[in-house]
Amino acid sequence: MQDIILEMKDIEMTFPGVKALGRVDFTLRSGQIHALLGENGAGKSTLIKVIYGHINPPLRLVSGEIRAEMSDNGQVSVLSAKDLPKVWWEFISYVPQGAMSVFNPVLKLKETYRDFISSHVNVKTRDQALEIAKEHIVELGLPLEILEAYPHQLSGGMRQRVTIALATLLKPSVIIADEPTTALDVVVQRGVVQLLKAIQARLANTIILVTHDMGVQANLADRVGIMYAGKIVEESTTDKIFGQPGHPYTRYLIESLPRFGDKATRESVPGSPPSLANLPNGCPFHPRCPVAIDICTAEMPPFFAMASDHRVACWLAREGGSHAAGCSDTAGGRGAAGS
Repeated sequence: MQDIILEMKDIEMTFPGVKALGRVDFTLRSGQIHALLGENGAGKSTLIKVIYGHINPPLRLVSGEIRAEMSDNGQVSVLSAKDLPKVWWEFISYVPQGAMSVFNPVLKLKETYRDFISSHVNVKTRDQALEIAKEHIVELGLPLEILEAYPHQLSGGMRQRVTIALATLLKPSVIIADEPTTALDVVVQRGVVQLLKAIQARLANTIILVTHDMGVQANLADRVGIMYAGKIVEESTTDKIFGQPGHPYTRYLIESLPRFGDKATRESVPGSPPSLANLPNGCPFHPRCPVAIDICTAEMPPFFAMASDHRVACWLAREGGSHAAGCSDTAGGRGAAGS
């Protein structure tokens, strides 16, 4: 079992009048790719802000604690939420959804890299900083010519690769990749995914992947957390999530995926996600759930163990998963994804 590199317990986050995260527990283990999945408004962006230590008003930490372990030359430092901004890029880095938001449009990329390295690495000259940048670019298999380009001269896929290269230059232990393949065609997506895989294999670091593309998650992630209405409602290994989903919401997400040769109509999640400013009582999914029972409308379910290393926040899973299987069949009706 991998070492725990970051742990969050009982995290509750609010915006004025809105509970953005409600009592979330999250564990990140070293050397894994951990994906977060959910509809818009599920709380994914808020969760990664907390993980990154980017907690600024009006976002407020109401309760809970964050603990991370940073290792440097054999010395382990314990970090809290307020410590994380001090080790951005060195311990934890962030790859945003829009690569153009990272770079100054009037500077060539080599100038951005020089400035970045000069700010974080003890170098004597800017030319030395540029040499470090070139070495990293070559290691990642990217052409050196990109350093002479302006951001707008690169394709969307190449800009995303260059952003990933910048975020990994200081070899951070944790990388947050926020929708890294959004708005890219499938061929370019494959190149970005391969780059993330190569970096994770080379650096043996940990990646938190936020994406709506379940195909990317299925092929890249070791673990998947399903988020709904500011909570994690299911978490397990990728194989268990896609092979035996326990929560009706997870089942709907997987059953909506197209399959080669299957021309049947796909069934999406009925209704719309609830407003975080006006959550229903009990399980927040019950207004959309076709198998909800009385207790679902009154009490939020705790996590139940469907199997080893597979937890589900669903009342129908409270007897060790036997009811969850029936609930999944009702929600989707066509078996697990990939069957």
